[in-house]
Amino acid sequence: MSRDASRPRSTFTGWRRAALAAALLLAGGAALALLRPFDASGPGWPVSPALPEPVVAPPADLPAAMVPPARLPPRHLPARIHRVVEVARGDTLVTVLQRVGVGRAEAHEVATRLVRGPFDPRVLRPGQALELELEPVREGVRLAGLSIAVDFARELRLVRDGDDYALEQVELPVVRRPQLATGTVEDSLFLAATAQGVPAALVMELVRLLSWDVDFQRDLQPGDRFVILYEEEEQPDRGDRRPGGILYAALGLSGQTLAFYRFEHADGRVDYYDPQGRSLRKSLLRTPVDGARISSRFGLRHHPILGYTKMHKGIDFAAPTGTPVYAAGDGVVEFAGRNGSYGNYVRIRHNGEYKTAYAHLSRFAKGIRRGVRVRQGQVIGYVGSTGRSTGPHLHYEILVGDRQVNPLSVRQPSSEKLAGAELERFRRTVAAIDALGERLARSSLVASRE
Repeated sequence: MSRDASRPRSTFTGWRRAALAAALLLAGGAALALLRPFDASGPGWPVSPALPEPVVAPPADLPAAMVPPARLPPRHLPARIHRVVEVARGDTLVTVLQRVGVGRAEAHEVATRLVRGPFDPRVLRPGQALELELEPVREGVRLAGLSIAVDFARELRLVRDGDDYALEQVELPVVRRPQLATGTVEDSLFLAATAQGVPAALVMELVRLLSWDVDFQRDLQPGDRFVILYEEEEQPDRGDRRPGGILYAALGLSGQTLAFYRFEHADGRVDYYDPQGRSLRKSLLRTPVDGARISSRFGLRHHPILGYTKMHKGIDFAAPTGTPVYAAGDGVVEFAGRNGSYGNYVRIRHNGEYKTAYAHLSRFAKGIRRGVRVRQGQVIGYVGSTGRSTGPHLHYEILVGDRQVNPLSVRQPSSEKLAGAELERFRRTVAAIDALGERLARSSLVASRE
């Protein structure tokens, strides 16, 4: 990462100072300054119109539950029975329904009905919960209703309607809670951030977003500081939780600060921008594989197999076999197949000047073949050791005019800068996120003093 004088410099102030002070008070340390992501001439930090306090409207309840009985005489048939069944390994919808007493023919009829809807009952996951409404009949029980989660925020409900079934897809309420994490890097950003409670998936997303500008092998040093403002999502009906998105993040590198904000465009597209409204996305990724270390750099080296000095025309990233490899940018697959000492090899044409190449793959991702268009960040293959290789790694090349160049030093302009009405909307979002961060930082500071 270039650290020349052209990059805006800033200091840690405002709510970021309060947030870090709270964290350090809890740890018994001295207060450090927090990240200030832009200079005083830039836009201020508002609560976002895009971040309202959630209003949760619970979905309609299913009928009241009763303890499931055994087969009973006709004159003692009870009311409906409510059951929650957890899917076991190897279960199908038919086997689950039969296990609770539904006849085989009816179970198959229900499964067939669902296949024609928006959910495939053949892809049940172990641990998935099915809510069942059972109606006692003389022959045992029949299905009166079924609820199953399609994804985190949607549920599919099937209700008996005479001799048929009605299907309904329900949007479930989701509560979003903002979380603020601050800390200091010692061994790695991943360890430092997860130690502050940041979900691992969000840390990896942060690394991906900053990989445009940061070489995490060389630029990140012990003592560098970070701030991450993110959302945690909860589905209150089921109690399920998952990481939301990163709203703001900043990383202090030896006195310089890299910061970005989440911004939703008027058309619903979401992307990340620096405080001046420049997109984090560049033409090409510098590191197309997560969590890997650089094992060999671009330039002359003593070849580990051939035994003599040879020009190494790319960068090697050591990673376990099967680690996903991402397309470094939008483009068209120019080659996907076996390529001599490169082993399994993919080359992508991004425009008339730039190409990227990925070698020694264990296998290709589904659908990757010549002529296919890919998007930046799309999985195109998996780390391996095919071809002339001493162990699992990705050999990555950037080609400019069909000539390999150093991926770590090639200069790339930002792909987008906001302007006009979108820039004004972005500034309002920035102010909203700042206000939210300040509120959370003050709350943390007050709590640390009690």
